[in-house]
Amino acid sequence: MTATSKMVPIPKNGVDYRGKVVLAPMVRSGELPSRLLALRYGADLVWGPETVDKSMIGTTKRINPITSTVDYTRTPSNSGRNPALPVKESVIYRLHPAREHGRLIFQIGTSSPTTAVAAAKLVAPHVAGVDVNAGCPKPFSTSGGMGAALLQTPDHLASILSALVAEVGNVFEIGISVKIRLLETTEKTEALVRKLCSTGITGLTVHCRTTPMRPRERAIRDQLRMIADVCRGEGVACVMNGDVKNRDEALQLIEEFGVDGAMIATAAEANPSSFRTAGEGGLLPWKEIVQEYMKLALDVENKWGNTKFTLGQLMPGKAEVFREVTKCKGYAEVCKALNLNKLLGQADEVDERLGLSQAHNLAAVTRAKNKNKIARAAGGRTSVDRSLNAETRHPLSKRGVSTSTATAV
Repeated sequence: MTATSKMVPIPKNGVDYRGKVVLAPMVRSGELPSRLLALRYGADLVWGPETVDKSMIGTTKRINPITSTVDYTRTPSNSGRNPALPVKESVIYRLHPAREHGRLIFQIGTSSPTTAVAAAKLVAPHVAGVDVNAGCPKPFSTSGGMGAALLQTPDHLASILSALVAEVGNVFEIGISVKIRLLETTEKTEALVRKLCSTGITGLTVHCRTTPMRPRERAIRDQLRMIADVCRGEGVACVMNGDVKNRDEALQLIEEFGVDGAMIATAAEANPSSFRTAGEGGLLPWKEIVQEYMKLALDVENKWGNTKFTLGQLMPGKAEVFREVTKCKGYAEVCKALNLNKLLGQADEVDERLGLSQAHNLAAVTRAKNKNKIARAAGGRTSVDRSLNAETRHPLSKRGVSTSTATAV
């Protein structure tokens, strides 16, 4: 039986998850150009990749005049770097305040109310909501008490959500939500959902798998209607995740299970035009997708390593050009390989700014060679010094020390 409907008020700067088909939070596949591409093809909302709270705390917020993005950066803590070279800050999180306005949800990895609040406050002015990751099963997350580890401490997870609602959601007038996985039994899942819904959150996403399950295992939807009913009874929007292939299927599942929204993950990673309905033309060919992605990646000057990874997800491995792209070392090389000649001028400029141009690569090789020469010279000098010291050193017996005493340690 459907619970009595009510609704937690949606804050002024927040967004209602109801009736939405959204991009799931994905590490590496959820960076800015991927989010913008999903929005272009019809995603109603986009989740950024899980970002650990401690990695955000201490960052510097910068407005990038070239890309019109808001960048949160920090100086790498690499004690071995050459002090003679300029320091290049690492981008921890990048968003586009105009293109993502009102549609970006910041997902946070956390195990502490204090650090969660501190990190969320940094990005709150630019996002429509903050979502706590309580479902990631990977060791890098669970070993720190984050992700799916929080499912084993419901009271602690609830305290994190309550703190975010009180100190971030209410202050910045945005929504706070959580993403969970199924527990071992229906009773445990229901108790968890009721506890979390009582914290003041506006949305709850359930990944229809248990913590030990992997993506290749089929999603379990037996508990989904119960979860939707509990959320509805508390006035919290319920979003489903797990094996949702496209918008048409998402809408069908929303109707079938009585949930409020659906989240697309791996299908969008492979082809973000999965957010289009069949009536809108459905999936587009990969070459068109890649071209649009490259335009966006250049516009926001995405980190080259992430761009190369994403191209590997968007392109079929059997394509003749796939292997050539995997060998590319910068944007200009990829544009040439893919015959994106109209983007070459911009690609050269971006390569130059990101230190990917041939001139930068040659300079890096020269610096490495010089460093090796210095190291070899230092090593050679040390060897000579050791040899000279050995020749001038007197035997122990001549220094008044008996050999028997010296060997008895």
